[in-house]
Amino acid sequence: MIRSSALRTLSSTAIRACRAPALTQLGRGMRFFTSEADDSLEYDLVVVGGGPAGLSAAIRAKQLDSNLSVCVLEKGSEIGAHILSGNVFQPTALDELMPDWRQENPAWAQTPVTHDDFVYFPTAKYAIKSPFLPSAMSNHGNFIISLGDMCRWLSEKAEDTGVEIYPGFAVSEDPVIDDKGRMVAVKIRDQGVAKDGHHKSNYEPGVKIYGRQIILAEGARGSLSLEVANRYNLSAGRCPPKFSLGVKEVWKVDPEVSRPGHVTHTVGFPMDYMTYGGGFIYHMKDNLVHLGFVTGLGYTNTNRSPYMELQKYKTHEMLRGLLDGGKCVGYGARVINCGGYQALPSVAFPGGMLVGDAAGFLNVLKIKGTHTAMKTGMLAAEAAVADINDGAQPGHVSSKYEHAVKDSWVHKELYGVRNIHPAFKTGLFSGLGYGAFWLMSKGREPWTFKWSKEDAARTRKQAKCKEVAYPKPDGKLTFDLTDQLPLTGVDHEADQPSHLKIKPGMEKVPKEVSFGQYGGPEQRFCPAKVYEYDDKGNLTINAQNCIHCKTCSIKTPGHFIQWTVPEGGGGPQYGSM
Repeated sequence: MIRSSALRTLSSTAIRACRAPALTQLGRGMRFFTSEADDSLEYDLVVVGGGPAGLSAAIRAKQLDSNLSVCVLEKGSEIGAHILSGNVFQPTALDELMPDWRQENPAWAQTPVTHDDFVYFPTAKYAIKSPFLPSAMSNHGNFIISLGDMCRWLSEKAEDTGVEIYPGFAVSEDPVIDDKGRMVAVKIRDQGVAKDGHHKSNYEPGVKIYGRQIILAEGARGSLSLEVANRYNLSAGRCPPKFSLGVKEVWKVDPEVSRPGHVTHTVGFPMDYMTYGGGFIYHMKDNLVHLGFVTGLGYTNTNRSPYMELQKYKTHEMLRGLLDGGKCVGYGARVINCGGYQALPSVAFPGGMLVGDAAGFLNVLKIKGTHTAMKTGMLAAEAAVADINDGAQPGHVSSKYEHAVKDSWVHKELYGVRNIHPAFKTGLFSGLGYGAFWLMSKGREPWTFKWSKEDAARTRKQAKCKEVAYPKPDGKLTFDLTDQLPLTGVDHEADQPSHLKIKPGMEKVPKEVSFGQYGGPEQRFCPAKVYEYDDKGNLTINAQNCIHCKTCSIKTPGHFIQWTVPEGGGGPQYGSM
């Protein structure tokens, strides 16, 4: 019998070595197909993405029916390798998924929140602490965590239930569609293709993984999720999505300034009053501080650099005092899907479901999305199991999931804070003022703010933008990007086609439009120095530097970059980020 664990080394060579018999039964609903034309596997439930949403979905499915075959496909080299988050974890969904989890006292949950501050930085020298914190923003009962560490723990729990987890398997952005237009499978990206397109000696064509239901849990701006949303027009009638880029560092600080359990969120410096963004400072045990700066990608000044905003943020007197004598030990970046209620797409489509940040279930007011990601993953699993046990065929649209989301506390949370983010459109103070009004309305106001522009369309041409002053890196507090990049552990197979592609028909856009009119904003917004222009406007794409933040697929003028998956296992190798 061919055991499903063989997928860890799955290749067409391995499959062809197993050609007799042509079809082997591996367990209920899990079958192994092979033919000269097509190598494939079949599961009851296929989950794409090994983050909190995907792992929660897999665990919940096996809790409901241990006989179902469930697999999780993760493009990172291991679970957690591509997970980055400034995370104060609200355990609501985990309490539902595993009510006894606290009894284990897991290593990732050793820093409960003990103190909460919301601070306004008017300048680089001054800080004004809010005298009170709205209950909706309180972190009482929450934990400061490394989300990557929590996901590794969740993956162990998933495997204990019988879930099969396969890191290092990058799912292609091209779904497998049947003759009725339904998504019935995903395809693993081909391995062993050289940069010039020829097949190397280790070439292996990607295997198709069929599922009676497929859950997409790729996180923000997932390439397959984006393709599916476009194919099935899932965002029809919704506002376009909004994104922010979170740039994060981890510091080892002097024990005298370490305050485990302290949480601080800031607004103001270094951001101008018209640009959405803010900072966070989270004290963990072992004298570690997780800090970062989040820049809304709807910013208008093409000269802005989210990476340099973080460097400038650290020059504030409060952070200087905290970081003096410390050492930066971690760096990374990732986009956040923060459009909220108005931008939520239809979450069920023919053959699958969108969960977590792939759909955009972030609560902007709480600055949290892990609890909602986990809950939507659980709801998707419950709907999938019910559909499968009801005899639903592959390609089925799960109305059960759509209805479950609308009836859940996730929907209630997002609807209640729907106007918070768009209220900042006219500036920081109007946003804070609306926040004060929200304390009275609690989201019950009879109106809903909307918008029509995507983030890329808000960028102004360089001739209309002022220069943005940033500090010269000193190598102690502030750093050149090239010095920080090694902290991501980024690694890709060098001899492979670039996964960052200029879209067909847009070959002239980088030089004539992006560089010629906007000054090449991708060389400033990319937090990994992937994009570089020479003085004549010729673009070089250093794809090997890519840390999979996805900003380029959102903010390039005209969306001229198509982000596709590289070979599985490539990308950042984050530890406890």
